[in-house]
Amino acid sequence: MVGIAVLGCGRIGRMHAQNIASHPRASLAGVFDVNRAAAEDVANKLDAKVYESAEAVLASTDVDAVLIATSTPTHADLLEQAVAASKPVLCEKPIDLSLERVNACAKAIAGSDIPIMLGFVRRFDPGHRAVRDAVRAGDIGDLHQVVITSRDPGMPPVSYAEASGGIFRDMTIHDFDMARFILDEEVTEVFATGSRLVDPPLMKRLNDYDTVSVILKTASGKQCIINNSRQAVYGYDQRVEALGTAGMASSENRRPNMMTLHRADFTGRGAPLLNFFINRYVEAFTAEIGAFVDAVETGAAPEVGFEDGRQALILAEAAIVSAAQGRSVKISEIG
Repeated sequence: MVGIAVLGCGRIGRMHAQNIASHPRASLAGVFDVNRAAAEDVANKLDAKVYESAEAVLASTDVDAVLIATSTPTHADLLEQAVAASKPVLCEKPIDLSLERVNACAKAIAGSDIPIMLGFVRRFDPGHRAVRDAVRAGDIGDLHQVVITSRDPGMPPVSYAEASGGIFRDMTIHDFDMARFILDEEVTEVFATGSRLVDPPLMKRLNDYDTVSVILKTASGKQCIINNSRQAVYGYDQRVEALGTAGMASSENRRPNMMTLHRADFTGRGAPLLNFFINRYVEAFTAEIGAFVDAVETGAAPEVGFEDGRQALILAEAAIVSAAQGRSVKISEIG
């Protein structure tokens, strides 16, 4: 059993702790949160130890690996400390909101063979992964376009939006990683545009957007089109499509059940979409923990690592510049 401790007991940390405790090859080695009451609540429900500090977690011989689910500004520091303590890491995205800090972190951990995994969970969704596999297998011929739709059911709390780093770093970053996952070719150019349609006063105050579209282009001309909205009243809209010379592969939305009702006055009525990421990606989160356990047990580099997190943030930075300046941005401009 791989003993994994969870740093951070907010919404996503709680979910990860439950998944670790339920995994057949892992055990919850303990939890820590600066809000001790939150840590105690998780620990009591899952019969786990509460640590007094992150340092105590990293010093414990009972902890084989750590999962970082703390606030974003703490990620890079904790990641560096974990590597220094020889503890494999699964870190939630993003590594940091600052590309400069991420680059500094990369230098700090350079040369280490400690497994570092980034929490781009959508790579582990069965449908999205099947699209990637179909592309790799040549089932759709030569890939030309990827289309990614990601729309939240509603605006996040104001406090979250204020600390998120903006839609490109917070929300679209998952789609940037999915684009790289399916394209299998690095993006060289980004064009992005943003609008303030859902909550214009808040978005103006934060210098952010709630509705964005992005076009990514590779050196060979492959394209990825990403569309995001902070408000889709019909539910959590998550779709991926790959178009090639011989056909198309797609991963569709998920519902509690796939029954559709047909009557004289309507056709195809179904259950509402699963409403948010923890419900929608439940299988993916479980598979993600499994992949992390594999990496810890074997010492092999995880499928989605630190550099994937850095590259996704580079695309986010390019999109921010593009939307602000109304022009296409070469990745070489960002570095």
